[in-house]
Amino acid sequence: MNDPGLDQPIAESAEEVQEERHGESYREREAERAFLDPSRWWFASTAFPLLAGTFGPMASAFNICALIQHWRVSIPPGFGANESHGNDVRDPKWLLAVNGLSLGFALIANFALLLNMARRLAFSIAQPITIVGWYLASILLIGDLTAIIHIVKTPGERRALTQAFYYAIFACGIYFIIASLMIFTVYGAYKGHYSKEFKLSMSQRTLMLQTISFMIYMVGGAGVYAKIEGWMFLDALYFTNYTLLTIGIGDYAPSTNLGRGLLFPYAIGGIVILGLVIGSIRSLVLERGKKKLGSRMVEKKRKQHIKKMLKKKKINKLTPIEDKQQADVVGMSERDRRQEEFNLMRQIQDEASARQKWQALLVSGSAWFFLWFIGALIFHFAEHEQQWTYFGSLYFAYTTLLTIGYGDYKPFSNSGKAFFVFWSLLAVPTLTILISNMGDTVVKGIRDLTLYLGEITVLPGEEGLRSRVKQLMAQGTRGKLFGDEADISDPPPGLLGGQKETDAEQAPSHPAGAQARGRDFLAGEVQDEELKEAREAKRRGDKLGENIHEYHYLLVQEFRNVMKHVRESPPRKYTYEEWEWFLKLIGENESNSAFHRQAPVDVKSDHNKKPDIQHPTDGDNDQVRQWSWIGSRSPLMGETEEAEWVLERLSMTLENELKKQNEARRKDGDKDPESADVAKHVMEPQSSSGSSDTVGGGRQGTSGANVERETK
Repeated sequence: MNDPGLDQPIAESAEEVQEERHGESYREREAERAFLDPSRWWFASTAFPLLAGTFGPMASAFNICALIQHWRVSIPPGFGANESHGNDVRDPKWLLAVNGLSLGFALIANFALLLNMARRLAFSIAQPITIVGWYLASILLIGDLTAIIHIVKTPGERRALTQAFYYAIFACGIYFIIASLMIFTVYGAYKGHYSKEFKLSMSQRTLMLQTISFMIYMVGGAGVYAKIEGWMFLDALYFTNYTLLTIGIGDYAPSTNLGRGLLFPYAIGGIVILGLVIGSIRSLVLERGKKKLGSRMVEKKRKQHIKKMLKKKKINKLTPIEDKQQADVVGMSERDRRQEEFNLMRQIQDEASARQKWQALLVSGSAWFFLWFIGALIFHFAEHEQQWTYFGSLYFAYTTLLTIGYGDYKPFSNSGKAFFVFWSLLAVPTLTILISNMGDTVVKGIRDLTLYLGEITVLPGEEGLRSRVKQLMAQGTRGKLFGDEADISDPPPGLLGGQKETDAEQAPSHPAGAQARGRDFLAGEVQDEELKEAREAKRRGDKLGENIHEYHYLLVQEFRNVMKHVRESPPRKYTYEEWEWFLKLIGENESNSAFHRQAPVDVKSDHNKKPDIQHPTDGDNDQVRQWSWIGSRSPLMGETEEAEWVLERLSMTLENELKKQNEARRKDGDKDPESADVAKHVMEPQSSSGSSDTVGGGRQGTSGANVERETK
């Protein structure tokens, strides 16, 4: 391991690691602040720009529809004639000019927003262009709409408004709404609640691009079918809409062989794009929306529990036990108190998770019912010439929302067709989110009930009826009846060995699996070297060196084990005994109250405070912040998964330990840089990926000998 010429690179790497550690406290505070920020700032920073980037192109497509056809028709006399049989009335040239100018401003606004999201245009330049452009587009369309209504009626002639007029209404409304949403985004950025850069995830960017692609595909197909079948462009758009959404009303259908033949590739291509959009919507909701709102729900529940405990003066679980006399009075040790505090936090998480799922179902279900009932009401008024009753409109809206499409009810009016296109496009994300939320609540309950009934009757399970009843009683009573007690005498999780590899690790060609195997191989090299060094120290009779190398061996072993937990689905949740073991490895003792504090009720004001105490760590200048399992600094709080938290802390501790070892060897003249160099390469990917999202307390470095003695 003694390779000449590596001392300088190792020293530089050690300095870089130390600089990262000095900035870790700041990153922790930033992650903590991001978690404590109200959900409305997440909406302003992420959801609103995403909505604007998605609906902006849709509004521009509607604006094109408003420009491509005249806004008025003259209905010929005769029985049965309606506005769908009308003759076009030429619009004034100024109306076309204003409409085109509106489209121009809107396209500039869309382009500026996309450039800003791609970081090609500065926030301070792009956002004024985007907001002003959309507002101008909306105002110009409002002027056109107001003017055309006054001249639509002509004495002695029966006239009506075309679909283009109603598409102009939809475009005008969308422009105004998304411009107003972006004002909130700009306000929050200049108030410092988040960065002035859009940090959209891959799924968010993908959703925007797929939505734009779907709109282009639908509008482009309408142009082709209008040419082939001889339809009006907006009627062809109505056809492509209900075709790609698989509704199939049937009032428009291709009659030419070319149109029917083209339907084969066109329909399957549109359905594939629509499926990708639905998948991105579901991924987006699960990825950020649920996680952010879930974190806020946990914070509210945590605050409620602490207030209730303080009001009833039941603060034994909250107050650290500092000496044996206090422990005798309370009747529990500090470790027992921390375990009860941990169990209380798990209870808070379970309650918040259940409430969030049902609340999400309530919101998405309400949105779907609103879309159903309000849509039916509009169809009722739009199709008054067909004498649709409100119940008939409900029936039509319901069969349309579920993509059944019997075809016995069909919108014939221009307003009905235009509204149908806009309304059905809104139904796609609404229904997708509703089904996703039902899968977490109602569908899961029905599935579990079906399995239980099957085990009781015709399909008995391996555990038997008695075990199933005990499980149900334990779940219903939160473990008070038939709850399994953890055996604290079991060995820590990492020492058991033999963890099952995840799918990503098993797949030879999977990029994540290849990266994980690479890190695991390098970590294995360090682990083998540390075990060898420990044995040599034991042979020499060097007890301190033996303890240090054994400690390093355990750190690397647990690092390799936790790497397998990071990609598990659902995310790994550790028991209290496992957490106690990990905390010991990174230098904290659950039985030592010096690391603990009573959880504050208002964590916002507490966030800006300095660390409660400072612990020197064997000559280091590291600062340790006291924390509670139900406080904002807890590793169970925030948006970081537990395995990621542990992995980051283990890598930080190991880096610091190997750095100290390297410095000691340089001072003693015993240079052994290879293990530190290998460890640096092992930890580099994790240090760059997870540190900024870490929340909670945790000691940044510790003495290997001291912790090893505590562990033993």
